[in-house]
Amino acid sequence: SGRQIFQPLHTLRAAEKELLPGFHQFEWQPALKNVSPSCNVGIINGLSGWSSSVDDAPADTITRRFRYDVALVSALKDLEEDIVEGLRESGMEDSACTSGFSVMIKECCDGMGDVSEKHGGGPVVPEKAVRFSFTIMSVSVLADDEVEEVTIFTEPKPNSELSCKPLCLMFVDESDHETLTAVLGPIVAERNAMKESRLILSIGGLPRSFRFHFRGTGYDEKMVREMEGLEASGSTYICTLCDSSRAEASQNMVLHSITRNHEENLERYEIWRTNPFSESVDELRDRVKGVSAKPFMETQPTLDALHCDIGNATEFYKIFQDEIGEVYKRANPSREERRSWRAALDKQLRKKMKLKPVMRMNGNYARRLMTQEAVEVVCELVPSEERREALRELVRLYLQMKPVWRATCPAKECPDLLCRYSFNSQHFADLLSSTFKYRYNGKITNYLHKTLAHVPEIIERDGSIGAWASEGNESANKLFRRFRKMNARQSKAFEL
Repeated sequence: SGRQIFQPLHTLRAAEKELLPGFHQFEWQPALKNVSPSCNVGIINGLSGWSSSVDDAPADTITRRFRYDVALVSALKDLEEDIVEGLRESGMEDSACTSGFSVMIKECCDGMGDVSEKHGGGPVVPEKAVRFSFTIMSVSVLADDEVEEVTIFTEPKPNSELSCKPLCLMFVDESDHETLTAVLGPIVAERNAMKESRLILSIGGLPRSFRFHFRGTGYDEKMVREMEGLEASGSTYICTLCDSSRAEASQNMVLHSITRNHEENLERYEIWRTNPFSESVDELRDRVKGVSAKPFMETQPTLDALHCDIGNATEFYKIFQDEIGEVYKRANPSREERRSWRAALDKQLRKKMKLKPVMRMNGNYARRLMTQEAVEVVCELVPSEERREALRELVRLYLQMKPVWRATCPAKECPDLLCRYSFNSQHFADLLSSTFKYRYNGKITNYLHKTLAHVPEIIERDGSIGAWASEGNESANKLFRRFRKMNARQSKAFEL
């Protein structure tokens, strides 16, 4: 017909602009500190907002991000239909609720190893990346005359890469603390500004006001320790949730409660920095329980379900080897002997379970290894019958505990296992400290301690561990690799 269908941007009505990303009109009351009020900001340079002083070395990394508030608005607009639907279902019709919405945000941040282009030419540059992302976990509303909040939206798949919105991509090594904190600094500043303010955004045709609650739970232990100023994971202070030392945790495996938090870490850092009682380094370190750097970003003390799986499977893999070699009878076997047990274990698992040995334990291997059938296969190599029984019992207890910290909603999905958890973990700990004493004399791995000591308390507080894990971010890492056209993980070069 010769009519021009696509109008230039400036002639579109506001209603039409709403349909374009980055064009949702919104405002903050009070306005965010140090954040421009403009709404149509797309992808920005991740280093913007980080003022470099005269003598600062410029950060030579490539990083791109969204402005945090714009990204949140965009994610909320994506959920517009769900929110309106939720209001309708809970009988709060449109007119009644314009204020009192609160939004629960899960934040994830994870470093990725080698992401250099794979084309075989020239030296491999050790390029590493860090991805920071968030997921809207739930939206609830407190109507004007009500006492109870009503949840009108809950993310059904909190660990899918689809619900996990990327906020910032940076080519930084996660161990490079200075650069990492420099790049995340502006994000932390925006997040802090948003905590003090509320968002006015039109949902379902009416302006509504939202408050945001941020919970940084999608970090693995390494990242938590880095963000919260704790010593690295080999430290004697083995836990990011309590002050226990490794020796204490191996003596008392089950009875600990969560004590650490961001504020306390900041206070302890101040003590570390100023040493008000003029103590020696050892006394000082014991006073601050291993907080020796400035906590940079608030994380929620929780347990990372995916890495917990992997950490515990690694531990069981080692127990299996030790049992094949009957280490409980003798001390200090030689390297060669250990190697032969490992070879026997790998060979058996490959033959009977079709489990190829892996360089580094990964999620899939961990899931296959921690099964009743795998333990039966291992038991064929264990000489004494009573050790076999002990091993079966250990794995049986573990398999009863595991669903509790993997489930998105344990109270619904496995209520009986949730009730039995403390009993099971106590029983598990008794087995370790008696039958498997040779491995746990004065030492225990970080994740095993958390699995035994902290799970019930976290679930009581948050209702779930699995839902708050970093998996969404981890699976989106795969997409990132795909977009970089690098199939590093599939390459056959490293296969044993």
